[in-house]
Amino acid sequence: MSKRDYYDVLGVNRDASDDDIKKAYRKLAMKYHPDRNPDSKEAEDKFKEVKEAYEILSESDKRAAYDQFGHAGVDPNMGAGGGFRGGAGGFGDFADAFGDIFGDIFGGRAGGGGRSNVYRGADLRYNMEITLEEAAKGCERQIRIPTHENCDVCHGTGAKPGTSPKTCSTCGGHGQVRVSQGFFSVQQTCPTCHGSGKQITDPCTKCHGAGQLKTHKTLNVKIPAGVDEGDRIRLAGEGEPGTNGGPSGDLYVVTHIKQHAVFQRDGMDLHCEMPITFATAALGGEIEIPTLDGMAKMKIPAETQSGKVFRLRGKGVKAVRGNDYGDLMCHVVVETPVKLTDRQKELLREFEQIGEGDKATHNPRAKSFMDKLREFFD
Repeated sequence: MSKRDYYDVLGVNRDASDDDIKKAYRKLAMKYHPDRNPDSKEAEDKFKEVKEAYEILSESDKRAAYDQFGHAGVDPNMGAGGGFRGGAGGFGDFADAFGDIFGDIFGGRAGGGGRSNVYRGADLRYNMEITLEEAAKGCERQIRIPTHENCDVCHGTGAKPGTSPKTCSTCGGHGQVRVSQGFFSVQQTCPTCHGSGKQITDPCTKCHGAGQLKTHKTLNVKIPAGVDEGDRIRLAGEGEPGTNGGPSGDLYVVTHIKQHAVFQRDGMDLHCEMPITFATAALGGEIEIPTLDGMAKMKIPAETQSGKVFRLRGKGVKAVRGNDYGDLMCHVVVETPVKLTDRQKELLREFEQIGEGDKATHNPRAKSFMDKLREFFD
């Protein structure tokens, strides 16, 4: 049966870049890998086909020969191109990309000399609850998080004082071993030393050979003014320690804003609801409203309707970046008086009677609503 076009096998165009070819190969190799498809002859054949296509197209001279002569240009029996390069080491240059992929499957990173199982520590997350005032003005808080520190008995070696770790006899100190997997071979983490390249024959009695002890540390976290719900503050290198000397991860402090008794936040703006009396709404007046900086005075014009929104510029929350401030939106609500005295009731009835003759003037919204209602039923 004739071979498929290598570009079709990888699903790329003929002008695809080297990176595109490598990405396509990695995706397909992971999909058809025999360890992920046990007892599947079809997957094994697909994997071989993908591997063959990648080995040709990943090398510039072989790719050029293939582009010019097709499969004949890379067939070793035809005298052109180089064909596959195998040998005791496995796949030649093919291992560079192959190791990047299957290091994830077998627990290590293949390729290259020396120990490669050096990994960055995991990132950590800390949820911090702060008040709206702290979020608006910024603050500094202390947090206590779990961490690891070198054992004070063995000083991080993991070996009992007076002894020292020995070079792993299985991997020779590389931290990895080459393992045959059917028709190919890969490198994986050494099962004896677990990638460290060292064996501890007489472990420390305090840390039991780990070289580190679990403890806690206290950190000062500066919360910048203007942070909002869900914002993250990164503390570089304060995450989990790395493996085999790798760098530590980062700590992300995620802010959560407590519900406020007066204000609701919308980005940089604040909203509050302010009740006013019927007399103030009708005649106008001056009221005091709360802000994050204290009380402020605001004039209420005569004939103010319930629900009217007044904007106080610059009384909101500062932007995290820059010096801009949001606004305070004050929603006035005309409060209906309760627990009236007889005299108050009498005055209100008199007030109502006075306005009976000219409702259109004194209650324009009510008249407009009634007009629309009549049009609807007519």
